Amino acid sequence: MSPVQVRPAAFKDLDKVHLTVEEKRLLEGEGGEGPAKAMELLVALGDIYGADKLIPIESAQIAGVSYKTMGDGGLEFIEDFSKTAKVKVKSMLNPAGMDLNNPTGESEEFSEKQTRLIEAYASMGIEVSCTCTPYLAGNRPKKGEHLAWSESSAVSFANSVLGAMTNREGGPSALMAAVIGKTPRYGLHIPENRTPDIVYEVEDDPPMALLGHLVGESAADRVPYFRGISPTEDELKSLGAAMAATGSVAMYHVENVTPEAKGYETDGLEKITITSDEINGLKEKLLRDEEPEVVVIGCPHLSQVEIQEIADYLNDKVQKDGPELRIYTSKRVKEMVPKAVKTIERFGKVISDTCMVVSPLEEEFKVSATDSGKAVAYLPKLAKQRVIYLDRRSLLELIA
Repeated sequence: MSPVQVRPAAFKDLDKVHLTVEEKRLLEGEGGEGPAKAMELLVALGDIYGADKLIPIESAQIAGVSYKTMGDGGLEFIEDFSKTAKVKVKSMLNPAGMDLNNPTGESEEFSEKQTRLIEAYASMGIEVSCTCTPYLAGNRPKKGEHLAWSESSAVSFANSVLGAMTNREGGPSALMAAVIGKTPRYGLHIPENRTPDIVYEVEDDPPMALLGHLVGESAADRVPYFRGISPTEDELKSLGAAMAATGSVAMYHVENVTPEAKGYETDGLEKITITSDEINGLKEKLLRDEEPEVVVIGCPHLSQVEIQEIADYLNDKVQKDGPELRIYTSKRVKEMVPKAVKTIERFGKVISDTCMVVSPLEEEFKVSATDSGKAVAYLPKLAKQRVIYLDRRSLLELIA
């Protein structure tokens, strides 16, 4: 995934990246081959986007973890790079291509190469916690902290909900930032670039997955400001994920909800009203006249609250003769709610380390149903699925 677009006016007076003496030595190879390669990429990225310097980061979240998306070329690169590189900051991984502890039918070749990829990352000191919600799995950044995160929904959540500062890094740039402990200062690391560009006035507080799916297409890479909605933290997660999938939104504000929404002057900005008719129209468009083979919930990975809510619904129910149920969450969250997981596993699978998008779902199913605006956008392209959108309650009613 490419970095966020940068407003050129913010950098009109800047020269190329200014490096400290230590950074120049790393670039010249004094720290070894791995750090030199990392510095080379970071300096090139900084030059492209007009950064004035490198800035320290608190953590990195690295994409390019699933063998499905990396292939043999990516595996070879990571294994080679890992021989000469170690990370300097807390670093976590995006979802892999399978549940590392409980495989769900992947081929022997896929499992073997996925394991090699994870081992290479781990050898660099990266935490093997494969999740798109690192903020739910032990890495919740504070407001104002600089990060180098790469998964689009995690980037959106960190910027918008937590008030941390990160661009939408590519997998390689996040990895290189982790090795150096720094990232180029451009884009959303600069306060002026975090101001809203467009206002969305929303009717009737609709499902956030549908709102995000709709808004992402018109917002593109701008910073939206929302009025008329009052989402929970889990709903904010869903909203940001959908906008990042159908557009390139890496940050947004919700009036009276998100931490940086106060104090902005929005009177002169373009305003768009999202009507209930538009939301209902999108919902109808995302329905299909066929039965799903699998229900997939957890894109982004589910929180502890969401897992418990699903278990509470299923607790006194009887399983129907319907589609398979697959719930996706981080390993850490799964371990936090063992009773809820046990309840859900009477009806289906609770899977960690991976998700429906980056695992080989297409090898088992052709028609899936989900409540995720992000999955609706990605599953047809990356998993060859015919996708049905339903709200979560309707999905669970298919199961029990």
